[in-house]
Amino acid sequence: MKYVMEAIRRKEAQEKLPVIRMEIDYELVTLHDALKANDNVQIIKAKERLEQLRLQLQKAENE
Repeated sequence: MKYVMEAIRRKEAQEKLPVIRMEIDYELVTLHDALKANDNVQIIKAKERLEQLRLQLQKAENE
């Protein structure tokens, strides 16, 4: 049973990868727009969100 649960967790993590990558792409576009507009608040928010997504991506890839 332990192996079944582990396999399910790995499959769920693999299914999350494309979603996380799409979110990263969107946030990179947001950061690009903020940089062009020189919007420092939005730049900081985008960078923080990218860091969170990076950590999620690493976690999902390691599972």
